[in-house]
Amino acid sequence: MTPSRKCVNDDYRSSQGVPGMTMVMIPQEQWQSLNNKLDRLAEMIENRNATDRNAEWLESEAARKLLGISPKTWQNYRDQRVIPFSQIGRKIYVNRADLDTFLHRHRIGEVK
Repeated sequence: MTPSRKCVNDDYRSSQGVPGMTMVMIPQEQWQSLNNKLDRLAEMIENRNATDRNAEWLESEAARKLLGISPKTWQNYRDQRVIPFSQIGRKIYVNRADLDTFLHRHRIGEVK
């Protein structure tokens, strides 16, 4: 850093009252490029989280609690195949995406 820039930064810090804060200046094109990359990264993370959530398998008890229903109602839902599930031995698993679909199908809209 050149001495004149350091002096300007020191003056800026002291005038703003924020100790230890340094201001960095970059050309607008570089800022826009960085900002675009951050936007794309945020979008990729959101898509990845949505994909991970849809691939998530919940145990029977967690699915029942998420829906807020009794064990008997949950058993009836499984008996009637209301919500798809997988069973390995005595363990029952439900795909999170199937629960979300069920909730969306049974959503009651607002009164107009």
